[in-house]
Amino acid sequence: MTLTDVQLVHDGEPLMTDLLAARAQMAMSLAFHIIFAAVGIAMPLLMVIAEGLWLKTREEVYLTLAKQWAKGTAIMFAVGAVSGTVLSFELGLLWPNFMAYAGPIIGMPFSLEGFAFFLEAIFLGLYLYGWDRIPKYAHWFSGMMVLLGGTFSGIFVVTANAWMNTPTGFSIVDGKVTNVDPIAAMLNPSSFSQALHMTIAAFLAVGFAVAGIHAYFLRRDPDNLFHRRAFAIALSVGAVFALLQPISGDISAKRVAKYQPIKLAAMEAQWETERGAPLRIGGIPDEDAEETRYALEIPKALSFLAHSDFNAEIMGLKAVPREDRPPVTIVHFAFQIMVACGIVLITVGIIGGWLAWKHKSLPTQRWYLRCVTLCTPLGFIAIEAGWTVTEVGRQPWVIYNIMRTADAVTPMPNLVIPFISFTVLYIFLSIIVVILLRRHIFLSPH
Repeated sequence: MTLTDVQLVHDGEPLMTDLLAARAQMAMSLAFHIIFAAVGIAMPLLMVIAEGLWLKTREEVYLTLAKQWAKGTAIMFAVGAVSGTVLSFELGLLWPNFMAYAGPIIGMPFSLEGFAFFLEAIFLGLYLYGWDRIPKYAHWFSGMMVLLGGTFSGIFVVTANAWMNTPTGFSIVDGKVTNVDPIAAMLNPSSFSQALHMTIAAFLAVGFAVAGIHAYFLRRDPDNLFHRRAFAIALSVGAVFALLQPISGDISAKRVAKYQPIKLAAMEAQWETERGAPLRIGGIPDEDAEETRYALEIPKALSFLAHSDFNAEIMGLKAVPREDRPPVTIVHFAFQIMVACGIVLITVGIIGGWLAWKHKSLPTQRWYLRCVTLCTPLGFIAIEAGWTVTEVGRQPWVIYNIMRTADAVTPMPNLVIPFISFTVLYIFLSIIVVILLRRHIFLSPH
């Protein structure tokens, strides 16, 4: 349900179709919401760590950090709730056939997501207004519950999306859905790998984003204790999850190779079915000529990464008709961007750990702070690119091999005005969020 180059042709002229308009609307809303969802998952970890260090050391700077980051969590939670509500309405309005078909099957994870959301909201209220009103460790526990609520909220939603990639937990008899098993649907073959990959990505992206912001302020004021402590916590979180992400990426790649081989072929721009398939770095796919130019190829590496066998067979895009292939160029470039961002963050995290070990102190060399500052958006760029791979790589199916995206859309041709309106709204909200975060969260307290 994302924007691709899908168009219909009528009388020789390409038209903006209902499908394209609906996918554009959904893609824009999801691209905006996923940033706030990631922050809602990961930001509570930073505030819980800060408060835990205050409870252990009684240094006031950690208490200040916990309070500042709690404000940031509240701001992002509020905006995320609004954008998530918009997505819920869009699912019903733009994709009614999909919801009618899939609703009884994947209703459970959405219900559990609502429960986790309200759990997060309740304990966030306790955390924000419970300072000096409830026991200190009870207050810290409420922060832990905010962390768990946000994390499980994201996991439940991802399991529903995973079902769209590997649908299970039901039977089809005479074209109708029967024998629905909501548990089996929620625990479909892609659930674990997608939930793990997305959750780690959220902690990685937020850790480096927060570290990058405080690195920027540290370059201007190297002795500021507030920014030094914030930088240390955020960089540690980002670096640890950066090292974990390749493991989840390997698990995800093997799942895709097993259950969605055409998506894997699009990710790697693999046209021919062959054994010992190479891993491609870069390259420009030519969908008309069915070849990939200018790629650096590592012999047999794709077969090994996908199946742990250098001579394993990899299905090529030519194995399926053109109308059943995803947009290869979009998927391949998005995958390359995601991997490149991940490699940069892993490298920066390793360098930071090495500098800290070598000098026995926080890595605050100006050149390194500059590198971390430049890494601020990379985690979120990787998340956006990764979701593009997940969604566009499934095309032309909204439910893989069961329902085509074109069959799930509402015939609503006049979506240009809503698209522009929501885009303006999201831009306005983004500006407000940046102003609030800078004024109330990241500036050092006097």
